[in-house]
Amino acid sequence: MTDFGKALSRTDTPIPGLVVFDLPVHGDSRGWFKENWQREKMTALGLPDFGPVQNNVSFNDAVGTTRGIHAEPWDKWVSVATGRIFGAWVDLREGPTFGAVFTTELDPSRAIYVPRGVGNSYQTLEPDTAYTYLVNDHWSPDATYSFLNLADETVAVPWPIPLSDVEISPKDLAHPRLADVTPIPPRKTLVVGAAGQLGKALRAEFGDGGSVEYATRADLDVSSASLGTARRWRDYDTIINAAAYTAVDAAETPEGRRDAWAANVGAVSALAAVAAAHGITLVHVSSDYVFDGTLDRPYREDDRICPLGVYGQTKAAGDAAATTVPRHYVVRTSWVIGEGRNFVATMLSLAERGVDPKVVDDQFGRLTFTADIAAGIRHLVDSGAAYGVYNLSGTGARASWADIARRVFELAGHDPGRVTGVSTDEYFAAATAPVAPRPRNSELENGKISATGFTPEHWDASLATYVARAGL
Repeated sequence: MTDFGKALSRTDTPIPGLVVFDLPVHGDSRGWFKENWQREKMTALGLPDFGPVQNNVSFNDAVGTTRGIHAEPWDKWVSVATGRIFGAWVDLREGPTFGAVFTTELDPSRAIYVPRGVGNSYQTLEPDTAYTYLVNDHWSPDATYSFLNLADETVAVPWPIPLSDVEISPKDLAHPRLADVTPIPPRKTLVVGAAGQLGKALRAEFGDGGSVEYATRADLDVSSASLGTARRWRDYDTIINAAAYTAVDAAETPEGRRDAWAANVGAVSALAAVAAAHGITLVHVSSDYVFDGTLDRPYREDDRICPLGVYGQTKAAGDAAATTVPRHYVVRTSWVIGEGRNFVATMLSLAERGVDPKVVDDQFGRLTFTADIAAGIRHLVDSGAAYGVYNLSGTGARASWADIARRVFELAGHDPGRVTGVSTDEYFAAATAPVAPRPRNSELENGKISATGFTPEHWDASLATYVARAGL
């Protein structure tokens, strides 16, 4: 008997992500009506906006029809149209809740959201029972499935009608016991630009487990027209875009302009299209160069962008493309230092070779080390922080490039007085190649990301560690 008059509500279960919903059903002598799926109301109650692409109906004419415990690599919304079913769900995902069981009855006034990798099985309790399910992927022979025997003694599902008395397919009867089940792995994280400074730091942060993939330009051509089929994208949860064109001066040349737009806009737009189409979280790394540097305070995430040169323009356009993805993090950073060629490494080399450099003293900001960026990205993804734009730069007082150069000399045991400060105009006065305009103020406000529970390291402490390691 359908329960009329309920309010829309949710009930969590012992299996993470498996959620039961009570549905309002309105009935009279003519029959009944319900909103089987109502995106706005249900997501407001915490249901993932899982993006269904297919609606299926299973009709069962006899009481006791029992369908096997199947775990598919997609999410499902299961709701009864007519009749009543007993449902059993078993967590077949890798992790600490593998083997956890939940059972309940469903009628037209109850529905359940089944996350990817949770095995589901149904036994009809009334004749002419039909249930519908929305899924967010199409069946594929290349997908990873898992199955569990209905009679497994370990999970011991309390079937209301004994399995010996019901209709079961021979295939379902042959499925393995829990000890022999292949767990469904988590959706994967893909790091694009794995060979760069940030890519290397991301590898150090995320490790080389089976759920993380690292792609260089040779591994994945994001400019290819076949990008949409280059991977089984529904198997991915997150794409971290650590690739970028960062030669700010070369970007002012005709060839550099083309390359910068291709890498910083075209590639990001292609990744954004894939992420939006498949429910993937896109993490995109941005730059202080989207600002003109004229403010007399640190830049916040909601400040208007106003890039000065081609590089900044392409980063701003890439940001705009990334924010079209429903699940996105744009991580804006500044003055990046990591493994490979960078300002600090250059200053160390000059100090050791006895060269006394002239360094710009009218541009101000804070160094940001790639290990901090990688850790901050992981924090945002793992914590489920609200999607959006986040500044992430080293903490501490702002400094000029000349201040930082002197500090590098000092930490390396050299006289900081060997560094001479000059203006930006003086520094580039003799340049014969195009020079990109630089923001004079590159200081970013970190309050938003700190409010999520992540505070970047003090740039000077990170610098001291970097210099000490470089001297080993």
